[in-house]
Amino acid sequence: MDHETIAVDRVSPAGAEEDGAEEDAEADAARVARIARIRFDRPERHNVLDGRVLDELSVAIVEADRDDAVDGILLGSTGPPFCAGASLPELSQLPWEEGARWMTAYFDTLDLLRDTGKPVVAAVEGTCVAGGNELASACDLIVAGESARFGQPEVGVGSTAAGGGVQLLPLMIGEKRARDLLLTGRLLEAEEARAIGLINRVVDDGEAEAAATDLLETIVAEKSPQAYRTIKAVMKQWTNLGLVGQEMARDLTARVWDSPEFAERAEAFLAGEDLPPRAFHGTRPRRTDREEDER
Repeated sequence: MDHETIAVDRVSPAGAEEDGAEEDAEADAARVARIARIRFDRPERHNVLDGRVLDELSVAIVEADRDDAVDGILLGSTGPPFCAGASLPELSQLPWEEGARWMTAYFDTLDLLRDTGKPVVAAVEGTCVAGGNELASACDLIVAGESARFGQPEVGVGSTAAGGGVQLLPLMIGEKRARDLLLTGRLLEAEEARAIGLINRVVDDGEAEAAATDLLETIVAEKSPQAYRTIKAVMKQWTNLGLVGQEMARDLTARVWDSPEFAERAEAFLAGEDLPPRAFHGTRPRRTDREEDER
């Protein structure tokens, strides 16, 4: 399948492309790793996620998973940023039903990354926020350049981070740290993200993909595929605890996207404008039976 929004290729440790690559007998005996590189390829649009990107990304992951010649999967980008999250112009135009379908497709893509029995490593350069951070978090491991930035800033534009951030961040980094990121929308530098357990490795800028490839090659060359698949399957049951309310998260997020407040905030953000402060409304108290009778 031809892709317009992502770049897909398959490489050996030496960087040779699949077509025309020759491997000598010694390399064959050493089990040369074959890595499927799936990279976001619209840096001029900040590699945002829209319906077409999700479709092409899902197809690429499935193809890599089913290809017996592929040993591991690298998720990256052809250039910074990694991914700036969902497309606000698209989301702000979705009625509730279409928003719910968008979220379903998004959850399905995250599940593909978590379901494959092959090792998946994210190579992050530049911004990795909102949906980008959720996609990277769905990978087994994350390697980042030192200037990379991570976070879930959706609260600033009136969205929810309920595509995985709200559910999985508390399991990954602890509840209070997750609340800090989700409720303030602040971004983390790569070293802080590593220190709190959000990512695994920090390398020099421009070296994330090479380091991620090295990590994949080590896993393929030295570890048991059967054991790796089993470990991932068992761990997914644990992380699934955070995704029990997936349908509720989908429906509530679609309602938020279909609201005037989200449309206004998305428009202001895209225009580089600041909105005036808004009043915070308290939670409506539940009426007692007596109060109901008096009404």
